Amino acid sequence: MTKPLVAVVGRPNVGKSTFFNHVAGRRISIVDDMPGITRDRIYTEADWCGHIFDMVDTGGIESANNDSIVQGMQIQTEIAVETSDVILFIVDGRSGVQAADKEIANDLRKSGKPVIVAVNKCDTPGQFPLSAYEFYELGLNEVYPISSLHGLGIGDILDAIVAYFPDPTYEPEESPAIRVAIIGKPNVGKSSLINRLTGEERAIVSDIPGTTRDAIDSTLETDNGTFILVDTAGMRRKSKVNDDVEHFSVVRAVNVIERADVCVLMISAESGVTEQDTKIAGLAHNAGRAVVIAVNKWDLEKQKNQARKLFMHQIRTRLQFMDYAPIIFMSVKTGQKVDELLDQVRLVYDMATYRVPTGVLNDVIGDAQIMTPAPSYKGRRLKIRYATQSSVQPPTFVLFVNSTELLHFSYERYLENQLRSNFDFTGTPIRLILKGPKKEK
Repeated sequence: MTKPLVAVVGRPNVGKSTFFNHVAGRRISIVDDMPGITRDRIYTEADWCGHIFDMVDTGGIESANNDSIVQGMQIQTEIAVETSDVILFIVDGRSGVQAADKEIANDLRKSGKPVIVAVNKCDTPGQFPLSAYEFYELGLNEVYPISSLHGLGIGDILDAIVAYFPDPTYEPEESPAIRVAIIGKPNVGKSSLINRLTGEERAIVSDIPGTTRDAIDSTLETDNGTFILVDTAGMRRKSKVNDDVEHFSVVRAVNVIERADVCVLMISAESGVTEQDTKIAGLAHNAGRAVVIAVNKWDLEKQKNQARKLFMHQIRTRLQFMDYAPIIFMSVKTGQKVDELLDQVRLVYDMATYRVPTGVLNDVIGDAQIMTPAPSYKGRRLKIRYATQSSVQPPTFVLFVNSTELLHFSYERYLENQLRSNFDFTGTPIRLILKGPKKEK
């Protein structure tokens, strides 16, 4: 389970870094009376009552300002807020509610995230100071007086923060079963594959295309985990889908792809890669599913080494958009290489569900920009200020950039290749989402 992230925000010089260092137990942020001394986000791991979470110290939020450093700090803060689970808004109890505090509160409300207000510099222990009450006018409900310098009220704040986290004593269930959709055109051996893997005659097996008209589930327990194998109706061209039963079988097969974790795309060694194979592969790719390509009936080929090279070239040429998918040459009839299939399924599932640590991700993206800067367009060049992984299945990365209009498709491909060379991602597509400055929206 991903650790929760807490963003510490507020105006400059209200004590954010002092609070951050107190909770972290060590001096990570530079602490000074000069506003804006924290110019970037600084992360640390924190532990409170068994809750492990990440905390990010941000540069102070200023009102509109043309200074490039201030603008950069504001962007860093906006990013931290957008990627956080809980926001800790620190204000200055000595100076009272400022216009900038109200502006920040309005922006934080729009985020839809839980916001806790910490009124700092309340240095008298054992009482709720009157100066803290006025911060209720910000309309953020939860207000706590603290003294970051003396450690007063820190425990109460942390209790309020972790109340939004899942129960740390919760023991997750065993790894969920991996749903595997066996897809392909009719008569490529989908049902025979499931029957061989499970040792059961669960699906009708025949040389007549289309003998499997529904999606059939088979559960398989292995040392690699639990797999739910779903045999789908063979998908034909629309022109050949000429009765209602077969039409709805195809619709159901498409739905199975959408709900699958991994798709095994079966291709016949007898017919080669057909137009229909390409269309079915496109369905899995567009759905963002991890894929293993299984070339069946390979026992019918005699010149195996040369034939393998030619067939591999054919697959990579006709399925260029799926160059990330591993290929297995097998024979369901003889059992050749069938035992390796689930190993590949497990591998691509693990890749599709992998999360890249944010710090490591930004190092890779930063190095990629240094090695090969983005091409300029009308005198401007794409700059990626920050990156974060927003989801898995498929791995999806949000890039915060200076302008969304400056990304050329060739540079997008370059970034994807850099991610693959560093994190593998065998068998799964990758999605990149660009976010520009607010004024660009």
